[in-house]
Amino acid sequence: MPANTDRNRRNAMAFYDLMFNQCRPREAIDAYVGADYIQHNPEVEDGKAGFIEYFERMTAEYPGKSVQFMRSVAEGDLVVLHCRQRWPGDHEYAGIDIFRFDEDGKIVEHWDVLQTIPASSRNGNTMF
Repeated sequence: MPANTDRNRRNAMAFYDLMFNQCRPREAIDAYVGADYIQHNPEVEDGKAGFIEYFERMTAEYPGKSVQFMRSVAEGDLVVLHCRQRWPGDHEYAGIDIFRFDEDGKIVEHWDVLQTIPASSRNGNTMF
């Protein structure tokens, strides 16, 4: 695996842990995001300020939220994280986050999809 791909995978996980589990989105942006940040989640404004505002609000509204990395895939400038999210007082979620990196190993674009983990499954398999 190329060094940059492995570096990008480590950076994606460190970024996600710092902003989500440690509730430090401003520090996560400063450490792991490039000059420009393109956001595709319709609930979050484009750019760094929109990201920080959203996750500072989520920290206040959902103290104790957490994410667990279940698997990751990295190819070229893309990293995909398959995660279990726990939100206090809410459901648990299965999420996929896709990050695009610049040549310096900084995140410059993000996509995500989120699905509530159902109480039962017709096929007997879990979301993970």
